[in-house]
Amino acid sequence: MSQFVNILTEEKNGVLYLTVNREDKMNALNFGTLEELKMIFEQVIDDKSLKAVILTGAGEKAFVAGADISEIATLNEVNARKFAENGQEIFAMIENCHKPVIAVTNGYTLGGGCELAMACHMRIATANAKFGQPEVNLGIIPGYGGTQRLTHLIGRGKANELMMTGDMIGADEAKSLGLVNYVLPTKEEAIAKAEEILTKIMSKAPLAIGMIVDCVNAAFAEENGYQTEANSFARCVKSGDYKEGTTAFLEKRKPVFRGE
Repeated sequence: MSQFVNILTEEKNGVLYLTVNREDKMNALNFGTLEELKMIFEQVIDDKSLKAVILTGAGEKAFVAGADISEIATLNEVNARKFAENGQEIFAMIENCHKPVIAVTNGYTLGGGCELAMACHMRIATANAKFGQPEVNLGIIPGYGGTQRLTHLIGRGKANELMMTGDMIGADEAKSLGLVNYVLPTKEEAIAKAEEILTKIMSKAPLAIGMIVDCVNAAFAEENGYQTEANSFARCVKSGDYKEGTTAFLEKRKPVFRGE
């Protein structure tokens, strides 16, 4: 993995650890950080040695506290649309990645940071995490898919409330709403929980994991999710992993999946 300016990368046991590293700026998402995320996930998709991703923020105060306000303040109507579409494209790349991506949300997870976390397949929060879409305080709305993903995750009424008021919620409330999967006391424990989940996922058939991503996303897209499921099921049955999985079950042994 290449070296980046705003994101630290580390590979270990097939897992790529990404740390947004702008601690002095509360890890705010500027244009450069977004481009680095895009380049990294392009590599993740193509690199067969990488099986999963854990994404977090540097320090203890913030996962990502939002977009870079100094950049937002320069927008006009024309480039604002491009600004939003670019962020949506990058976050869709994360959401559609066939390898599991878990966000470990430490501290402030606001605005673009909340949108980034929601684009990941799962979220594990530290006890001090705070979530919100406070864009209304700046006279704007979420632009990186937040209006859609927050509604899908917690429902229309509560999503409207949080986005219209700009209020923040704590980790425990976020878990009760379904915004996060787990809450752990510390960042170290949250990362350990993510590793535990990924170890289990990485023992399964990679093709099937990718098909689950497609089918779950189809449930919220303008397509027939049931047909996507049937098509994906058929693709799995055509694979060597299907033959290995069923044979191993009948032979009472652990399967050895190869992702093909």
